[in-house]
Amino acid sequence: MEAESEPYVRLATMRQLHQAVADLNTARSLADTLQSVADGVVAGLGYELGCVNLVRPDGDLVIAAFAGNAAAEALITGRVGSRASWERRLSMGEAWDDLRFIPHTEGWVLLDDDVPQWHTEGPEPRFEDEWHPLDRLYAPMYASGSGRDLLGVISVDRPRNGRRPGAWGREALQMYASQAAIAISNARLRANMQRALVRLEREQQALRASEESFRQAFEYAPSGMAIAEMGGDQHGRLLRTNDALCRLLGRPASVLRRYSFADLVHPEDIGTLLRTSAEGGRAELRLGRRDGTYLWVSLRNSVVADATDGPRFLLTHVEDIEERKRHELNLAHRASHDALTGLPNSAELKARLSARICERPHAPAATAIEALDAAYGDVESSLAHGYQADGYEGEAVPGGGPFDHHVHTEAPDPEHDDGTKGLAVLFCDLDGFKSINDRFGHHTGDAVLIEVARRLSTCVRDGDTVARLGGDEFVVLADGLGAADAADLAVRLRNAIIPPIRVDGRAVRVGASFGIGWAECGMTVEEVLRSADQRMYVEKRSRSKVHRRAG
Repeated sequence: MEAESEPYVRLATMRQLHQAVADLNTARSLADTLQSVADGVVAGLGYELGCVNLVRPDGDLVIAAFAGNAAAEALITGRVGSRASWERRLSMGEAWDDLRFIPHTEGWVLLDDDVPQWHTEGPEPRFEDEWHPLDRLYAPMYASGSGRDLLGVISVDRPRNGRRPGAWGREALQMYASQAAIAISNARLRANMQRALVRLEREQQALRASEESFRQAFEYAPSGMAIAEMGGDQHGRLLRTNDALCRLLGRPASVLRRYSFADLVHPEDIGTLLRTSAEGGRAELRLGRRDGTYLWVSLRNSVVADATDGPRFLLTHVEDIEERKRHELNLAHRASHDALTGLPNSAELKARLSARICERPHAPAATAIEALDAAYGDVESSLAHGYQADGYEGEAVPGGGPFDHHVHTEAPDPEHDDGTKGLAVLFCDLDGFKSINDRFGHHTGDAVLIEVARRLSTCVRDGDTVARLGGDEFVVLADGLGAADAADLAVRLRNAIIPPIRVDGRAVRVGASFGIGWAECGMTVEEVLRSADQRMYVEKRSRSKVHRRAG
């Protein structure tokens, strides 16, 4: 600096310093700010060299900017000095307030440390306060706040007036270091904010891309997709549907937004829908179409959160499984029905019969006193024994107590009509069928069996069962009949079978023998069928050959 005794020089220096500080605050990036700090040392403070050593995240200091000598700048910019070496330098020498001055008489011990440095050649000092080429002056830069964290160090070399700075020069350098620290902190803050904005913009772009990908995947999915509300008064209401679901149900999106799946599901499947967990649930059920028909679909649910602790929505994938379900039902029907006639087969007949009878025989009706005992006294005994009387866990004792919900099936008495209605088992065997098979072949025999099955089915009620056991044997289950009712039904069925059956222009006739048995609790399914079969053979033998003749 110039001689400090001249006030006009100080004023000119202050103007230069003011311009240097202004340049610090107009830099557009951290790199520009650091270079402005180095340039301000040369242009504003009157030093020939200015160097900015910036603290890195690992604590070491890197030369981030250099001004005053292009050769020196190219040589040492970017080089790193360890934090330990810098701490040593800042702890020795003369303390000019926050500045540290290390005269050449002490600096020789620093020649071999790892701090990058550059010395300006020059003559030896001729007077006491003249600057020596090996003198060192450092201006630490601290972050604002009570912590005084070190941001970096400004190192200067060789004042242009050739003298060590006096009180005015020291004050100017220290003030400049303080302003430089503020500028660097602000530049870092701006850089962090810019990086955060860039990162946020990238995240938003990724989110927009993700949303667009989801929208396209949702809209153009080959199977049905829907988004429904979760919670609140409108729980389950459809908010959005794709084209595939609209086509599947034959309804436009504007109409589907008025419904929930509960409004569209088949009444028999509403329980399946309610049992399906909303979160990750899955179900197979029927949904109603606009034309009134129902379509089998598979529903797969996933919960989608709009944001953390934000609204949640139900994403439902709807897949058409009508063809598979039809195939499954067809397989189940084929497994339980006769392939020729379409009637329930022997296995299905036994399953239906088994569902109506239990293994416990029906006991006589209890007297009034026994009923009271069962209601008030035996209840405690039954509870104590866990309802395990006679080895049937979970049921009441035979005879039926207040907790026995099974309705026992009993047979009416053919001799005394007391009004009892039971489950009649009519065993039917065709008369003369073997001769038709032998004379005209199996094709004609099959046609006769199909027609007999049709005639039997048209003569019974909707709730009755007509089954084919195999060959020319059929069984009819008719519930709620008395003995006379069953006999009348057998006559009607026989009369339906007797009329001629035309096959390939030929009329053939078969007769039929019926045996009436009764299903009763305590009997096995085999015993019930065997009883009806035996009665059929009794009836067949008792009838004359004239009535059984066919052909």
